[in-house]
Amino acid sequence: MTFTRRNVLKQLALGIPALQLQPAKVWAAMGNTPAATPPHVTGNFEATRASLRQYTVPGWFRDAKFGIWAHWGPQSAIEAGDWYARNMYMQGSRQYDYHVKTYGHPSQFGYKDTIPRWKAEAFDADYLLGLYKNAGAKYFMSMGVHHDNFDLWNSKHNAWNAVNMGPKKDIVGLFKKAADKHGLKFGVSDHLWISYKWFSTSKGSDSTGPLAGIPYDGANPKFFDLYGKCEQVFNHKLDWNENWIPQTWRQHWYNRMMDLVNQYQPDLLYCDGHMPFEEFGLSLLAHLYNTSAAKNNGITQAVYTSKRPEDSAEKTGICVYDVERGVVDSIWPQPWQTDTCIGDWHYNKSRVGKYKTAKTVIDMLVDIVSRNGNLMLNIPLPASGMPDVDELHVLEEITQWMKVNSEGIYATRPWKIFGDGPLTAISKNEKEVNSALQFNENSRKDFSYQDVRFTTKNGVLYAFIMGWPDDKPVVIAPLGLNSAQQTGEITGVELLGGGKLHFSRDGEGLKIIFPQQKPCAHAYCVKITGSHLL
Repeated sequence: MTFTRRNVLKQLALGIPALQLQPAKVWAAMGNTPAATPPHVTGNFEATRASLRQYTVPGWFRDAKFGIWAHWGPQSAIEAGDWYARNMYMQGSRQYDYHVKTYGHPSQFGYKDTIPRWKAEAFDADYLLGLYKNAGAKYFMSMGVHHDNFDLWNSKHNAWNAVNMGPKKDIVGLFKKAADKHGLKFGVSDHLWISYKWFSTSKGSDSTGPLAGIPYDGANPKFFDLYGKCEQVFNHKLDWNENWIPQTWRQHWYNRMMDLVNQYQPDLLYCDGHMPFEEFGLSLLAHLYNTSAAKNNGITQAVYTSKRPEDSAEKTGICVYDVERGVVDSIWPQPWQTDTCIGDWHYNKSRVGKYKTAKTVIDMLVDIVSRNGNLMLNIPLPASGMPDVDELHVLEEITQWMKVNSEGIYATRPWKIFGDGPLTAISKNEKEVNSALQFNENSRKDFSYQDVRFTTKNGVLYAFIMGWPDDKPVVIAPLGLNSAQQTGEITGVELLGGGKLHFSRDGEGLKIIFPQQKPCAHAYCVKITGSHLL
């Protein structure tokens, strides 16, 4: 057998396990040759894991605790939810049915034809970042490029970008300018590495019906620069790994990410997955850190996120751990981040009125901070670029809560334990979900006044009572006399926004009487002072 890409794919189509046939040759035929050495980077960091283990998470990220993300791009034009560009080519999916009904068959009206509908006519980066800063965000992240292979900046390596088409604006550049104006740290998200496989559905065809077998528009070589050149269609099963991704795509990813870093020098570069393409990924990471250090007296202030835990391990880590729609099950030894959304990642008009409530968001924020993490919350923008009324309402509730309670959030560190109460110990089923860490937020239950979360700062202990007690005494068991936490003397207890509180202390815990009037709508922060509390 001649080991060409075409022959390997033919073997796969015939059901022959090609990887049993001289794997090294098969791997090379699919374009997965060992990566060429990327360009040398200059600075303290070399493109090796051993060198990158010098990395220390910058103080600004440890202190920030809360960021906001605009997960926004041409897929938002349709306002039909996330992964539209992939799912519109999957016969039988909700988005395929919507597309055919609304625009026509994807062999005739493909994803490329939806891009002009993303006009961003109400987009105002300055207004949005002022709004987000007022809501308490300390950093903001723009979409850079999603799996649809469309760059939201003035890309040197991809003509399919927001400057050339759609809104015809440098979205990343405008967000960066506004972030600088409002004093927010600036991030950009990268979802590109998996696009080669993710977008392969555009090269398929209907399996049934009058147009069965007619190729979708992504099969036209004229549009390979948008849809990619993947010859195998990864349809319903998309393995989230680097298998079958050729060397040419890895190099192309690297070129575009280097362009993004060089043009905008982000404080945070988010990867939707693990750090990809080892040699290229390490080179990009070293370049990001060295670029930041060159601007900051030799000390890198940049953050890179990976969803692979070992990339952020305490002694061998090289970046920050990110958990998508989930929360870790303990106090993480290094700062980490949850990224989640109040609805779908991309705007979905059918989800209006069904967003996460402000209580859910605030409960998650407090819980995450108590475990040494940050929350980055996506507010999905409609096609116009202006949040809808329900989104603005959630933001306003967060804004009002932050005005009262931010003292117990910003620049805090974990206590001896992250919390106490009924929802501290998770069930066996929840442990199984949490073992994966990612995507476990749906197992969460609403907190009540019996649930407590702790943070500390400057010798002060903060206890968040996660619900209003309604004339019931609040008992914080870990602060009881002779408790396992061995807490010292307590001399003062104050409710942020509500004044000093009467308290007593015995073997059962610290007992507090709340006032009649609530200082805010959710999660009530008690400031505890004394000696040897930490």
